Amino acid sequence: MSYLNLQSPKENKSNIIGFFILFLYFFGILPILADPFSLPFFIAAIIPVIIIQIWAIVYVIDPYKYEKSYYLFFGIYGVVNTYVYFVSIQKLLYINLKAEGILPFLIGLIFLVALLLGMNWLNWKALYSGTYYKLQQKSTIPVAWTVIAGGSYILGQLILSFIYTESALYILIIVGMSFFSLCTAYFSVYIHRYYFMNKNMDAVKQVYPQFGLPKSERVLERKKRKKKVKS
Repeated sequence: MSYLNLQSPKENKSNIIGFFILFLYFFGILPILADPFSLPFFIAAIIPVIIIQIWAIVYVIDPYKYEKSYYLFFGIYGVVNTYVYFVSIQKLLYINLKAEGILPFLIGLIFLVALLLGMNWLNWKALYSGTYYKLQQKSTIPVAWTVIAGGSYILGQLILSFIYTESALYILIIVGMSFFSLCTAYFSVYIHRYYFMNKNMDAVKQVYPQFGLPKSERVLERKKRKKKVKS
């Protein structure tokens, strides 16, 4: 049940606003808009961003009613945000650093796919090896493989940036985007969490009996419980 350590709908709503502003807009879209501007890279990034933004409106308006599907949304948001960082890095390589040929794109794409698949594989392994339970119990857990996975991605991007520039500033930017990619790629594991919750909804309801209910019904449930306690 440690895998079902869920946040409240109010916290889910705050996550959307905070992560969109900081991770997606500021660290993702802003570098793509910066000079020199490139329309093809902007279009490649903005289309999935628009789609995920429209979807996000549902959870900002009524995070209680759509609490369950929020986890699917947040996982896909993680994929989209990681992809936007990929586009930002590619823009730096091709537009700012004048890289040529398809090789930088292919290498970056391989890194992107490997990162997303790797994060989800590690999440699956952590779930079925009892790592989440050990973490909840504050026991010692084997996290070396997580460090290796994240470090491998950053190291790969670092080597790629060294090939095309000696500028410390551009190397720092690319490494920084790679670091944020680790965070957003981790969010993609919520896709698995959504399907896991669907299969184990009875267990979810045992821990969170108001899960998925509209806010008005939750208020009524709380009032009923208070009356029972007083009586």
